[in-house]
Amino acid sequence: MEVQKRAKIGARCKISSHSFICEGVVIEDDVFVGHGVMFTNDLYPRATIADGGLQTEADWRVVATIVRQGASIGSNATILAGVVIGEGALVGAGAVVTRDVAAHAIVAGNPARPLRDARRPAQLRPAQEIRT
Repeated sequence: MEVQKRAKIGARCKISSHSFICEGVVIEDDVFVGHGVMFTNDLYPRATIADGGLQTEADWRVVATIVRQGASIGSNATILAGVVIGEGALVGAGAVVTRDVAAHAIVAGNPARPLRDARRPAQLRPAQEIRT
């Protein structure tokens, strides 16, 4: 796991291995971040400036990303710069979050799309019989 300077992580959070939390990310209390989650902080990343010189910190602006209290982010999700993940929301494993996620929403896919409200019980199918 890497946490860059000026990233903020609240109390009682669980940050799993191989995750990258860059400058500008704010994670509130009670948040779960799965393995290999990647945050970004630049909407238009470039290596060089217009005259061909290498870009420096002075050439770009950090774009904040916020993960609200009690949210959960599944393994290998990618969270793009400027997104707000709402309170109690759940981001599915491998999702690419390109837009804000509403409070208590469950989102999944690429790009991440809402599936249902996390406060409603899941409609589980009966377990299938295992034949040996």
